[in-house]
Amino acid sequence: MPDSAHPPGTRLPDVDVQTIRRLIPHRYPFLLLDRVVEITAHERAVGIKNVTINEPFFLGHFPEDPVLPGVLTIEALAQTAAVLTISSVGPEVAGASVYFMAIDRARFRHPVRPGDQLRLEVRQLRAKLGVYKYEGRAFVNGRLVTDAAFGARLMDLPRQDGQTT
Repeated sequence: MPDSAHPPGTRLPDVDVQTIRRLIPHRYPFLLLDRVVEITAHERAVGIKNVTINEPFFLGHFPEDPVLPGVLTIEALAQTAAVLTISSVGPEVAGASVYFMAIDRARFRHPVRPGDQLRLEVRQLRAKLGVYKYEGRAFVNGRLVTDAAFGARLMDLPRQDGQTT
């Protein structure tokens, strides 16, 4: 872990979309996170995704009955987890990729539609050697719509010699 890592349990500042763009490499049309309103270093984060009819995937999923693809809700949870991890570890890993390694126990409980606001709650379960395990839950108006456990690896870490791993 880099020297500037925040101690577990430290409350970190909320993150707006411009800061999210500095922390993770995702861009339109795949940036699925509008802000992060709670971050506790190495423990948990809460992200917000405002779902609008202007999203490109609604053209085909489904034109007459637009529903946010469930896998994109999991991706939004993963992006929240990436912001949690990179914010916790420190600024020297900003922009690093966090790649999925596993998705387990995913459940899609209710459809998410244009006009909904997703509240994305992520909890870090463990971290070892750049590999992280998380638990995530997505809510709309307090109703659980999606939950999953997932694992990811922090990639492209800078080394002391200036190279990346």
